[in-house]
Amino acid sequence: MTAQDKVYHIYAKDQCLFHSLREEEFKKTWSTLHQMVGLMKTDYSIDDLNFIELSAGIGGGGGTGSGDPQGSPSY
Repeated sequence: MTAQDKVYHIYAKDQCLFHSLREEEFKKTWSTLHQMVGLMKTDYSIDDLNFIELSAGIGGGGGTGSGDPQGSPSY
């Protein structure tokens, strides 16, 4: 599996913040979130942030399949 075959979903606590991110976008977003949580007063700590990595065919197509994360889109 190559990096192009993977997508990422980013969560804060149990809330999906971003879904179906390709690797390059994931890296930028993950880094930005860590900086923001560390600098800003929020209800979240760095320990609340997590992500899952999936192959693009499993919940990563942006459709309404059963593999999509719960919650509303972040866009």
